[in-house]
Formats: sequence, C-alpha cells, structure tokens
Amino acid sequence: MTLSGIELTGLLAFPLTPFTDDLELDLDAFAEHVEGHLAAGAGALFVGCGTGEFSALSPDELAALLRRSREVVAGRVPIWVGAGGGAATARAGVAAAAAGGADGALLLPPYLVTGPPAGLLDHVRYAVRGGELPVIVYQRSPGVFNVPAALRLLDIPAVVGLKDGYGDVELLSRIVATIRGTDTPRGQDFLFFNGMPTAEVSARAYAAIGVARYSSAVHCFAPEIAARFFRALSERDDSAIDALLTGFYLPLVAMRDETPGFAVSLVKAAARLRGQRVGGVRPPLVEPNPDQLERLERVVDAGLGTLRLLSNGTLGDRAEARSVRTP
Repeated sequence: MTLSGIELTGLLAFPLTPFTDDLELDLDAFAEHVEGHLAAGAGALFVGCGTGEFSALSPDELAALLRRSREVVAGRVPIWVGAGGGAATARAGVAAAAAGGADGALLLPPYLVTGPPAGLLDHVRYAVRGGELPVIVYQRSPGVFNVPAALRLLDIPAVVGLKDGYGDVELLSRIVATIRGTDTPRGQDFLFFNGMPTAEVSARAYAAIGVARYSSAVHCFAPEIAARFFRALSERDDSAIDALLTGFYLPLVAMRDETPGFAVSLVKAAARLRGQRVGGVRPPLVEPNPDQLERLERVVDAGLGTLRLLSNGTLGDRAEARSVRTP
C-alpha cells in the first residue's frame, strides 16, 4: 500500500449522527448535515466516529450512515468510518468499512480492557488482519503506544497513520521523530493527527512538533469559525489564533469540562441552536440544562462576533490601540 496516495488535507470534518425525537437514526437529517460540511469546504469526512457517537451506534446503523454519506458525497471528498470495540468487533468493523466502500477506517481504542503497548499493537494487527483498507489508529487513554510499539505500526501495511487523543505532546513528539527518522517511504508518508477534544485549543502545540492535521468538531456547527482558525494556523497568524481562542474556543472548552460527555453534547446543542436538525444525544450522554444552553448561545455569538472583527480588521486595530496604551 502506498501512503502517498492517501489524501487527507484541509479541514477534517467529523459529522454528527442525527436522531429523531425517540432517538432513532435520522438519515435524511444526516444527509443535510453532510451536505453542510461539504458546502463549508470539508477536506474529508469521518463518519460515525467520536463526535458521531460511535459507541452508541449498531453495526447496521454505521453501515447505513456510510451508505448515505457515499450517496451525498458522490466522490467529492474521502469518507472514513469508525471501527472499534473489542477485538472481534473491531475486526468486523474494519471489514464492514471495506465492504461498504469507505476510503478508510478510524480504529478506535479497545473497549473496557487495557493492555501494554505490545498488546495494543497485536490488537491492531488482529483488527486489520491482512486487509487492504487504509486504517488510522486512534490512541486515547484506554490504549497508548510507546515509541517502540508505534514504530512497529510501520510493519502493518494497512496502517497509514496515528491519531492522538491522549495529549502527551512529549511522547507524541518522540513517536513522530522516531517514525520520520526511519528515512523510509513508509516513515516519511505516515500520517499524524491531533485528535484531542476541541483540537483547536492544542493545535498550535501539535503543529510545532509536525502534527498539523486535526479533527474539528466545531466544523459541525460553526464551520466559518473553524475555517478561519484553520487559516490562521496555516498562516501562523498568532494574533488571529489568540483572538479566536480567547473569544470563543477557551470559553467553549470551559463549558465542555463542566459535564462528562459534553465534547459531543455541546456540539449537538450548538448545531441545534444554529438551526440544524440533529436531534439529541443517546445515553449515557446528557443534554445541557437551560442555563448551559443560554451560556452556550452566548459563547457561539461571541465567537461569531470575534470572526466579524477579524474579517473587517477592527480586532487588529483594537489590539494595536491597547498595546499603545499599555505602559
């Protein structure tokens, strides 16, 4: 398999999974949501992954999401789909992704159990088992690679990348340097991703160690903000990055941290506030309470206001004026 043929550039969008009032899959609303991502310039779609409530979906529902997304996308961007759980479930998920015509699979960490890095490597081998579908391995707290185990990922032809949701930048820096330091086509082309919740907050730190790709949940409800941040990061425009962080992302993260599961629940609630038909979340996730919804609306409005100031140049003028007044 040639990694250089894997095209994952630009903003990587992770669509929500819309549900009806009785929490059944709403494929028509999903089609609208996917089209919204495309219209906003998504470079690829990762369907039925963390933001898409992978853990709450049945295999049949995942297959249905993949079918509908392929119908809507019609080849315009790559479509990847989530797979994971226990060893047998993960293998079945990767096989289903291949059979359904996905461009690749995001292999989420093992379910419930943990093991040493060598066991995690065997889990990946078991899940892909000689398949040809490109797979990105997602490491989070249930499954974290050390440097030697990460290096051995290069021996698994189907594995084309590593997505980090663990947040140890020093560890990831050593993994990146070691894999790229092999000076082989596999090592040079291996893909790395920032998969932290609300990844924009850590994007600058990850970019500094050579991990510029990240998944944007904000693209689900405020793609204009997500796109402006992506541009600022690409251009190393620290003033714009700081403005968007302080004016939007950091207040959003403060709310996210109030309740377990809000990395998804708040995103869905914000999408509803902006008029999207995405429904609620499946348990054990919970919905924001009325006070939180009111504060969430203010956070989104403040983010859009920051975006307007950046667009018309007013924010830069104000920052310059503050610096002149500062003794």
